[in-house]
Amino acid sequence: MYQQLIERTSTAWSTPLLDHLSGHDRRRFQLFGQGLVAAVPDTHIHHAFERHAATRPDATAAEHHGETITYGELDRQANRLAARLAGHGVRPGDNVAVFVRRGIPMLVGILGVLKAGAAYVPQDAGLAPTAHLRHVIDAAATRVILTTSGVADRIPVPAGHRLIAIDTLMSSDDGGDQYRPVGAGENCYVLFTSGTTGRPNGVAVTHRNVCNILLTAPGDLGIRPGWRVGQLLNVAFDMAAWEILGCLSHGATLVIRGQDIAETAQRVDVIVATPTVLGGLDPDRCGPVKVVAVAGEPCPRALADRWARRAAFYNACGPTETTIVNTMHRHDPAGPLTIGRPTPNNTVYVLDPTGHPCPIGATGEMWAGGDCVSAGYLGDAALNAERYVPDPFLGGDRLMFRTRDLGRWTPDGRLEHLGRTDDQVKVRGFRVELDSVSAILESVPGCRRAVTLKLDDRSLVSFVAPGHVDPEIARQAVASVLPYYCVPTVVYPLPVLPETSRGKIDKAALRHIMGLAA
Repeated sequence: MYQQLIERTSTAWSTPLLDHLSGHDRRRFQLFGQGLVAAVPDTHIHHAFERHAATRPDATAAEHHGETITYGELDRQANRLAARLAGHGVRPGDNVAVFVRRGIPMLVGILGVLKAGAAYVPQDAGLAPTAHLRHVIDAAATRVILTTSGVADRIPVPAGHRLIAIDTLMSSDDGGDQYRPVGAGENCYVLFTSGTTGRPNGVAVTHRNVCNILLTAPGDLGIRPGWRVGQLLNVAFDMAAWEILGCLSHGATLVIRGQDIAETAQRVDVIVATPTVLGGLDPDRCGPVKVVAVAGEPCPRALADRWARRAAFYNACGPTETTIVNTMHRHDPAGPLTIGRPTPNNTVYVLDPTGHPCPIGATGEMWAGGDCVSAGYLGDAALNAERYVPDPFLGGDRLMFRTRDLGRWTPDGRLEHLGRTDDQVKVRGFRVELDSVSAILESVPGCRRAVTLKLDDRSLVSFVAPGHVDPEIARQAVASVLPYYCVPTVVYPLPVLPETSRGKIDKAALRHIMGLAA
């Protein structure tokens, strides 16, 4: 095993930060922390799509509600939109809002923006509140807003901004828009995270970032022409870019869902989802599925085992700021569930609070380096300085990102995800990792999902699903493994746990339930 890791390592890190480690741990810190060095075939993700459009123009690029579009037609429509954007003054380096509902025009909008050299700023216009859309427009400094005719009346259009209905442009086809290729900008998209100050933070993600994860294995998920990839997630969520751009850059067919997620999942080869979304699907009814990838929140072991017996199952991790995911692991039900190793051209460091590497096996905070590190937050120099710092291991002008995820290395060089720094709470003066409590609850027979919250300084509360889980048996399961201060005071069984629009467990809604229950 170590010899294989040695062969993968091309950079010798030399820094005084390593001096406190034993020679053996110093070597393993380097071996484990560096992903494969891999060539990336394209510098801009839409170039990979264009190559398939040129060689296989009649192949089906996408389908939605019985409507289909070929690669050639999708390329032509995106070219027309790019020409229209250029006519409205969009230039390489600009940001363009794409406020749409899921459908084929959404794809034309995304590709048209990229062909114009700009970065797309996606939001689901049917779900996002008007105040949020206004904030995104202002923070991303957009001057053009793309939408569709069905939701155009929901879009706030500031003075001096141009609103374009993509579907109207597609149907007009008057031949007046002549596309001329332009130099592409560095940024691919801007996504808005939940934010740390009460306002969503816009994160600029570059083409280099995106190409690195989507055009190398295992992030490419083995997608190839003839495969069908589900489009299940909210377009404002970075994992939707994994679905959309990952599919179109490899010549496959994107199957865009309607209201029924399960119906779509049963007709595809590839599913990308959060564990919460995947937990609502029955693998026995998803016979064609070949590959499943989950990220966004901790994955229950039972869920991973169930799917890994039917398909290639990847457990992955990484915040928006490190470009979809920056660690992946193909899970084997016979082995431990981990988040694997850094993806190609990326690094992960497990550091203590002083920024020094932790000994192998010790818990610390994961920092991400390499080509996954995004361009940073829009207009927030203070937050950038806190979360994006010079990388002392790669050196030069490279940056590393503070993920706020806790982890540790296994002896064979895999990362175990141990929750978030903000999920570490003090109860009765003791430190408790909430995700550890939830993981034990999820091992209770019949429990599919669990989440734990701090009730007050002396107690925890947990929620489990489905509703037939016996709360006392669940409490005793925790009591048999963890100290008394980790045992939830009360366990609330629910039919299902509430979800956010991005397919994660909605902890805010659970806090509201907790307040009512208390």
